[in-house]
Amino acid sequence: MTSDRRMLTALHLLLVWAAMAVTVPALGFTLLASAWGGGFAAAVPVLVLGVPLAVGLLTVTGVPVRTLVPLCETTSRRFGWAAAVFVLGTLGVLAGLAAYAGDVDLGSAGARFALTGVPYAVAAALFVPNRWLRVGAVAVLAAAVGYGGFVAPAQSRERQREAEIARYREHTELLYLAAAPAGMELTRTEAGPAYFRVEYRPEGRNSMGYVDINLRTALTPAPRCPEPVSKGDSCTVDAHGGMRTVRTFPGGSTISLTRRLPGAEAEVSSQTLDEPGLRRLLDTLHPLSDQELRELMREKKIDRRN
Repeated sequence: MTSDRRMLTALHLLLVWAAMAVTVPALGFTLLASAWGGGFAAAVPVLVLGVPLAVGLLTVTGVPVRTLVPLCETTSRRFGWAAAVFVLGTLGVLAGLAAYAGDVDLGSAGARFALTGVPYAVAAALFVPNRWLRVGAVAVLAAAVGYGGFVAPAQSRERQREAEIARYREHTELLYLAAAPAGMELTRTEAGPAYFRVEYRPEGRNSMGYVDINLRTALTPAPRCPEPVSKGDSCTVDAHGGMRTVRTFPGGSTISLTRRLPGAEAEVSSQTLDEPGLRRLLDTLHPLSDQELRELMREKKIDRRN
């Protein structure tokens, strides 16, 4: 391709891009406003008038290359070429809108307007009888599909995960985990504005028992027993500020141990795990790491309550 032909081709594609970057958004907004105000019946006239105008404008952009692009040699063939470019380009725009609705980042508003004309320029490039230009157009198409279908969705999911992690970290002083007691596994956690709850259950489906850890904002300088203590229950506070509570009920009892942590208060309770086991659980409490939080999110074992 000679220098003059390259310049003419570049001018042709630039005209196609500029014409559609202006026309298609205007047509889209007019169509949306008409449908919003008058429904489908009001949108039909916009399509009937707008689409032929857009195709006609594309036909004009094909005039400079009537000696270069075979489909643009005559007026009737240019109309066919313009219709084909409009259909292919519009399919690309619709795919872009679907990707944008799926939270694919397409840049600022100005960038999105500029991108509107790109599918039409790529479609027009496919009709230029130059192998390298067509290869380039296919490469642009493949890059757009790869970005919109794979790269951008992955980036969007990662942004969503990071935003969700940030929401959980709003009260990071409450986020603690402990090593699961023998024979048990972590089954569920729940984060609220002033608490974090961790539940452990036996690994066997038919096994009974539980251990709960409740972390909450400390409201008093040190754990204090409720007054008065219910009949049959007991509560003691040791020299280190740890509180031990036993609540009885017909057929059994629940042991609760409370310990003060930096910025929070942790209470472990169980009907099946003995007191030494609960103390070992408290000893293994540690701040929830990002890796552990991601694992809980991946396994859907964490919920957030506002």
